[in-house]
Amino acid sequence: MAETKRTSAGQKKTVKAKPKISLILPVYNEEGNLRIQYAKIADALSRIKYSYEIIFVDDGSTDSSTDILKEIAAKDKQVKLILFRRNFGQTAAMSAGIEYSSGEIILFMDSDLQNDPEDIGRLVAKINEGYDVVSGWRVNRKDSLFIRKIPSKAANWLISKISGIKLHDLGCSLKAYRGDILRQISLYGEMHRFIPIHVSWIGASITEIPVNHNPRIYGQSKYGLKRVFKVILDLITVKFLGSYSTKPIYLFGGFGLIQIFFGIACGAATIVMKYTLGRNMTGNPLLSLTIILLIIGVLFIQMGILAELMIRIYHEAKHTRPYHIDKTINF
Repeated sequence: MAETKRTSAGQKKTVKAKPKISLILPVYNEEGNLRIQYAKIADALSRIKYSYEIIFVDDGSTDSSTDILKEIAAKDKQVKLILFRRNFGQTAAMSAGIEYSSGEIILFMDSDLQNDPEDIGRLVAKINEGYDVVSGWRVNRKDSLFIRKIPSKAANWLISKISGIKLHDLGCSLKAYRGDILRQISLYGEMHRFIPIHVSWIGASITEIPVNHNPRIYGQSKYGLKRVFKVILDLITVKFLGSYSTKPIYLFGGFGLIQIFFGIACGAATIVMKYTLGRNMTGNPLLSLTIILLIIGVLFIQMGILAELMIRIYHEAKHTRPYHIDKTINF
């Protein structure tokens, strides 16, 4: 981003302007944290000398979070609010924040005081080194060992192996992105934790830096062990979208051909057993297995063809937003 100024001699001179920062914070029932969080963020952003906007996305809070956010926004016009009609989830909140943001650099942060605003400057500095994505790594994580740490380590290892993205802490919300890169992707379901994988598909450069992590003081964590199962299912979806989203026939057709191959092999074994061992074909269980495998193989190939048609319809159809906004403030 650049702006043009005139020198004393009247000549035009191009001056490189510092990019604007958009900080997006999803909020759901965090009444005890919001005032403290805002004060720390405003202090940290004022010291890094960038123009900025702070976007709080209230994801249908049922406590006094909405009133507190309105109070903060009334005092600071750089604070912008997006208020959902009900709870749509963290992915929808982040997607809305991206759509309404105007910054060249977009950062995400939790609103529970566990992420440290002092790390914002370090993430921005890393973006300015030329990276498209800078992911936070909670080296000294202040969470429960068995409920959060161990499942998180296992999930991060599995995600890295399957996706090929070598990050220690994909679950850390504190991340920075180049806005032009991030705005090229669409988020649905619970895919917010896989954003670095999504942007890697379009060639984004990714790095990771250690960040601070604080214990939760107010409110309750929104995560539990059931999140592990969601991550596994979402990971299967991500793998499919990354490898087969434009060619699903390769996945379904591949399974189908394998079933047909084994079906033919079982059929051949049935025939060989009839003429070499004298066994009755109709009483041989391999004959039933042959028929089942051939039918399953044909069905898989048909599923692949239908998936190909659906993928083409999906890419040509108009995308709809996965959330409904009640009100926006300061935009």
